[in-house]
Amino acid sequence: MNNSEWLSNYDPSNEGFWNSTGKKIAWKTLTITTTALLFSFATWFLYSVIVIKLPQIGYQFSDDQLFWLAAMPGLAGGILRIVNTFLIPIYGTKKVISITTFIKIIPLLMLGFAVMDPNTSFQYFMVIGFLMGIGGGDFSSYMPSTSLFFPKKEAGTALGIQAGIGNFGVSLVQLLSPLIMSLTIFSFLGGGETIVATGKKIYLENIAFIYIVPLFITGIWAWFSLKSIPVMATFREQLDIFKDKHTLYCTMTYIMTFGIFAGLSASFPLMIKNLYVPLDKDLDPLQYAFYGPLIGSATRIIFGKVADKIGGAFLTQLTGLCLILLFLALIFGGYLTPTSKNEFNGFLAIILCIFFFTGIGNAATFKQYPVIFSNSPRKAAGVIGWTAAVAAFGPFVFNVLISQSRAISGDARLFFWFLIVGCVMATFVNWYFYTRKGCERPC
Repeated sequence: MNNSEWLSNYDPSNEGFWNSTGKKIAWKTLTITTTALLFSFATWFLYSVIVIKLPQIGYQFSDDQLFWLAAMPGLAGGILRIVNTFLIPIYGTKKVISITTFIKIIPLLMLGFAVMDPNTSFQYFMVIGFLMGIGGGDFSSYMPSTSLFFPKKEAGTALGIQAGIGNFGVSLVQLLSPLIMSLTIFSFLGGGETIVATGKKIYLENIAFIYIVPLFITGIWAWFSLKSIPVMATFREQLDIFKDKHTLYCTMTYIMTFGIFAGLSASFPLMIKNLYVPLDKDLDPLQYAFYGPLIGSATRIIFGKVADKIGGAFLTQLTGLCLILLFLALIFGGYLTPTSKNEFNGFLAIILCIFFFTGIGNAATFKQYPVIFSNSPRKAAGVIGWTAAVAAFGPFVFNVLISQSRAISGDARLFFWFLIVGCVMATFVNWYFYTRKGCERPC
């Protein structure tokens, strides 16, 4: 091993080592990787803005095609997270974080030039959307890495901060994009698109090109500053996490929390467009879309520390119960089949509450997993990566199944009944194995 890259005798559970050396290394690593993760999420969710704007500048894509475009980064993110789950013990933090940061520049360049060309095909946008999933995939390298650097008593706080600030990348895209589309930052490249209905000129390529320089700088920072912990294991050795039934149970609870957060973040703007814009032509989905991810990200940061103090299982239980009630309110309140624009405020309030509780659940579950697998930090890291990988399919599942639900029944209620069933199962598993008195692995 190259001693300049790999740390030796790193033991965060040793309080003396932690206070004298480990804490400084861990927080420096967290700062760099969290910055990189912020731009990963921004890349991953760019299409949540793009799919709203493409029809406005003349692209003749159907609603189903737009849902598929929004779904592609989620499909890729889930697949690539499975790969990323196993990379840290093989290649180390430094190489994985640095290289994945640089790679994301490629689809951003492709997207920026694609929106400048009115002849860009739907298939090419699908390819770009899949490559955008790189930004979602590397999450399953970041979180396992962070779990190795911190002691279990501070893992909830560290993982909450990292994932919460990383999740802010979603809000960053949905808040910043409308502001920078009017600027001529990259007009020297020949861009500028005309909104068909108004004749106004926008610069949609800005929302892709704007992240290229920060990604490059962050990649350089990571390459020269990060170290790796030698928790070495081959791919085959890491498959032992699937021999433990709790890997499945943890996956269920993380699908309920992060899967719903990511899926709703990706589909929320399109839901507003399809449900409420026909009732109110002045409604701009992007004016509201960023609030949900912002709330979910903030609560994830705040409740990471709460989970360290009271344990994660209770907060996960609270999340599950509240999500079930909120989904029922969406269905029976008529907010998925609106007849008046006055129903939008109720719809928005319920969706924002869903984001709030998924943020709590995201913080809580990542506190639980290191405790559930306390006998093996490497396994705990692997489970964190794996659960994040499966839950990353949330944007794909939401966009595709909402579209299918509408095709089958005429609206999205069928899909939300599916979510309720999933939440009931995950909440029961969390109660039975981790929350109730005398449970198998209290956490």
